[in-house]
Amino acid sequence: MYFVISPAKKLNETVEITTKQYTQPQLLPQARQLMPLLQQLAPHEIATLMSISDKLALQNAERYHHWQPPFTPDNAKQAVYLFNGDVYEGLDAGHLSEAGLNYLQQHLAILSGLYGVLKPLDLIQPYRLEMGTKLANPYGKDLYAFWGDIITSTIEQNMQAVQDQVLINLASQEYFKAIKPSKLSAPVITPVFKDQKNGEYKIISFYAKRARGLFMRYAAEKQLTEPEELKGFDYEGYYYDKASSSDKQWVFLRDENAHH
Repeated sequence: MYFVISPAKKLNETVEITTKQYTQPQLLPQARQLMPLLQQLAPHEIATLMSISDKLALQNAERYHHWQPPFTPDNAKQAVYLFNGDVYEGLDAGHLSEAGLNYLQQHLAILSGLYGVLKPLDLIQPYRLEMGTKLANPYGKDLYAFWGDIITSTIEQNMQAVQDQVLINLASQEYFKAIKPSKLSAPVITPVFKDQKNGEYKIISFYAKRARGLFMRYAAEKQLTEPEELKGFDYEGYYYDKASSSDKQWVFLRDENAHH
């Protein structure tokens, strides 16, 4: 099994790194093509392009300005530590064993607007570039045009390298759209996490994001190899619901009060 997740907008640049291991992004040549397009934007243009505050736009203009490979542990951080959103709080890489980290490194790809496909221990420098950003580039009007088939073929290569035969999609729609499932030799399973609210089960964004990270953590801690084993996921009160699941979509439910 091979997993894909989204990156996070929130970064923790002072995070404590609990491993000495690191790798370099596979698609750094593409990131080097994109970065000059970002570096030439004035802060107010970044604010408009990304619908963010002037303060955030200024921060990111500075990030682009300082962005400079080669990446080392002194000027960059491993992606799975640097990203700091809900998914990553659920995954909690800082408390995984070395065996757990190695599992992630082999079986997890973090999708990225700037870096395309990241392995968890790839060194990266801070950036903001959502996959949905309409950044005009030599290949078209947005990042989907820029990446074309590159992300798909990179995931296919990574899967074949470790002989993984099923893709588990834990990414958001915005990011998964950068993958072309018809060009993968593997089937895709998408886990869905629903929480009970007022008697009904629905997707609540914050909980669902955290659950994606927990789900990944579950696989890493248990060193799972077969998709069926994922149905045992029971962290923080979730359980697999066969009745509302299909072959392609596996639904996990959590009852009200179960997570307190």
